[in-house]
Amino acid sequence: MSRPKAMLLGRIEHAMRTWEGLSDIAELVEPQSNNRDDFIQECKSNRLNGVVAVYRTAASVSVTGLWDEELVNALPKSLKFCSSVGAGYDQIDVHACSARDPPIKVSNTPTAVDDATADTAMFLILGALRGFSYGISALRKGQWRGPDGEVAPLGHDPEGKTIGVLGMGGIGRNMKKKCDAFGMKTIYHNRNPLSDELAGGAKYVSFDELLAQSDVLSLNLPLNKNTRHIISTAEFSNMKTGVVIINTARGAVMDGDALVKALESGKVWSCGLDVYEDEPQIHPELVKNPHVMLLPHMGTYTIETMTAMEEWCISNVRSALETGKLRSPVPEHVDL
Repeated sequence: MSRPKAMLLGRIEHAMRTWEGLSDIAELVEPQSNNRDDFIQECKSNRLNGVVAVYRTAASVSVTGLWDEELVNALPKSLKFCSSVGAGYDQIDVHACSARDPPIKVSNTPTAVDDATADTAMFLILGALRGFSYGISALRKGQWRGPDGEVAPLGHDPEGKTIGVLGMGGIGRNMKKKCDAFGMKTIYHNRNPLSDELAGGAKYVSFDELLAQSDVLSLNLPLNKNTRHIISTAEFSNMKTGVVIINTARGAVMDGDALVKALESGKVWSCGLDVYEDEPQIHPELVKNPHVMLLPHMGTYTIETMTAMEEWCISNVRSALETGKLRSPVPEHVDL
C-alpha cells in the first residue's frame, strides 16, 4: 500500500530535521505553485492526491491566499488535517473546513506562544503607561525628552492599576502572573468564567464592567466574525478617560479609525500595538502619534518560541498520521 502524504505549505526555519523525521511514516511533498490560481489547479490535478495532512505557515497565504470556501473545496479530497503554526488561525475558515465532506480538522499551536506574547504585552504595558514612546521619538530626533524644550508628559506607575484582560486564555493568564509582579490588579472577561484555579485570583466581570473599570485594557482574544471590531467607538465611550490600550492579538479586533479618534480626544492616553488591521500597513495617524508604542508583529519573534511553535505544529501532523487525532485542535473542532 502507498504511504499517506504530508504537505508543507511555507518554510520551516528551525525544526526542519523534525519535519524530515516524518518520512518514516509519510511521503513528504510540497506544491510547485507560487500563486493561488496555480495552487488551486494543482490541487485539482492528481499530483497532490493522497495528501492527508498539511503543515501550514501564516506566510504561505502569499501562495494559497486565504483558506476560504473556494480553496477549502479545491483541496485534495484525501486531506483530513491542517496543522497551522501559531495561536491565531483567522486566515482559515474553520466552518468551511467543518462543512467539507470529509471535513478538514484544524489545529494550532496555542501554549507554545504564551510566554513570548505575554512578555511582549508587558513591554507594551510598561512603555505605554510610562509614556516611553514619547521620549524615544524625541531622542531619535536629537531632542531631549521633547521637541523645542518641551517637557515630556509624566507617565504612570503600574502599581495599583487595574488591568482588564479581554480574552483570558493561555496568553492572558500568563500575562496576569507577570502583572502581579508589578502590583497590578487583574480583572477579565471571557465568554465563560474560568475555574478559580485557572483565574489565579483575577476577578471575572461583564464586558461593560471591564470597559468601565480598566486603567489598562489588554486585548488577548482571537479574531473571528464575532470579535471583529469588538472595540470601536461605542466601547471607547464606555472606558475611563485616560485609559491605556494594549493589543497583541489581531489588529482587526479593534477599529483603527475609532482608536485614532479616541487618542485625539484624550479618551485614550496611550496605547501599545503589535498588530494592525491591514498589516503591514499601519494607520498613518498611529505612526505620527508619539504616545503610541508600535511593534511590527513581533510577539512570538524569538528563536526559542518559533522553534517550539514549529515542533508543536509538526507533532500535530505526526499525531494525525499515527492516531487520526490532532494534539491541539482549535476550539471549533474539538468535538468534530
